[in-house]
Amino acid sequence: MKELTTALKTGLTGELTVPGDKSISHRAIMLGALAEGTTTIHNFLQSKDCLSTLKAFQDLGVEIDNQIDVVTVRGVGLNGLKQPQKPLDMGNSGTTTRLIMGILAAQRFQTDLFGDDSLSKRPLDRVCQPLRQMGAKIESKTDKLPLTIEPSQIKPITYDLPVASAQVKSAVILAGLFAQGKTQIIEKQPTRDHTKRLLNTFAPDTIQTQADKITVNPPKQLVGQTVEIPSDISSAAFFMVAAATLPNSDLTLKAISLNKTRTGLLKVLEKMGVQLTFKNQRNLSGEPVADVQVKTSQLNAIELKESDIPAMIDELPIIALLCSFANGTSKITGAQELRVKETDRIAAVVTEFKKLGIAITELPDGFIIEGKPELTIVNPQLSSHKDHRIGMTLAIAALKANQSLELADAEYVGISYPSFFEDLEKVMR
Repeated sequence: MKELTTALKTGLTGELTVPGDKSISHRAIMLGALAEGTTTIHNFLQSKDCLSTLKAFQDLGVEIDNQIDVVTVRGVGLNGLKQPQKPLDMGNSGTTTRLIMGILAAQRFQTDLFGDDSLSKRPLDRVCQPLRQMGAKIESKTDKLPLTIEPSQIKPITYDLPVASAQVKSAVILAGLFAQGKTQIIEKQPTRDHTKRLLNTFAPDTIQTQADKITVNPPKQLVGQTVEIPSDISSAAFFMVAAATLPNSDLTLKAISLNKTRTGLLKVLEKMGVQLTFKNQRNLSGEPVADVQVKTSQLNAIELKESDIPAMIDELPIIALLCSFANGTSKITGAQELRVKETDRIAAVVTEFKKLGIAITELPDGFIIEGKPELTIVNPQLSSHKDHRIGMTLAIAALKANQSLELADAEYVGISYPSFFEDLEKVMR
């Protein structure tokens, strides 16, 4: 159990650089491994999930030197991966699993994948389905881990994404790199486009987008790059919400991604009345970034629907907390994807928020939340449900508590943000 910090009458001030973007860190390792030459990665996220990706590609025969500040990947080319000597451990990382399946589907050797108990419960059918259409041979009793990927010849397809999922889209794109012809993806709702942006730096014009159609032009080779990873907006979200809700806050978060497929959070914050100022706008490795200043704000309730969700899916637990301090009733629907994350995040949020005295109603696809200025603690014994984002959300909630709280399984925060608690202490007055 970890005792959580209470900061009811103090704010967050100063400047903070949160760790590198989780999504881009995964992709930088993968594309660097498939490139010709050396890729140098700065601000790589040293979290358990991203290290699962790094270790998997080491096991696939890629030389990777992790010096914390700089990660060097000596690429083996599109056809240079080697059969691992043992099954690949995905840990708790759904991103590693889904994306690497697209790459391994095209290899000339068999690979076995497994993960921890939590990851082994998460469905992979939405990835298996398009990859099998492309010719992949994936064996699994339940379309969950563990599974086996056998050698196959990948063929191009046109795939209409049935759900808004950046991970499914990326798996198809990565498999499409090895197809004999152009793969096309129809995406009705835009999702994160980090794979497209980063891939086009390794091989220009590999991905072309027109309206809702994404075309993959298989490149002859990828060329190693220097990748500067922006700060992760999903990690910054916790500090933005804390600064908005605590008195006397004036916090600047450095080099935050302004990628339009990730800025749903910022739009919600602005709509709810959060004071945001964007400074020093620039580009890092194809990604727009800025320093974002956040001040204490008066908050309004909000209603979010299915079309809003893809651009902020990972931030919804902390957005729900923000809603709990807003004036009025907020409603979030169309977020059924939260049911199949590291835990059922809808159920987990409802369970833990009720302990905090938050008036929240569970919906099949979201929540209804009655906002009020302060918390009224019902049960000080909180649980992360072994989910990093639930754990961080509760740690931010505890800042508004009028008594000490304890968090079980707090170590799971390290899945995406190993230095979270230390960084929180840095910016507290």
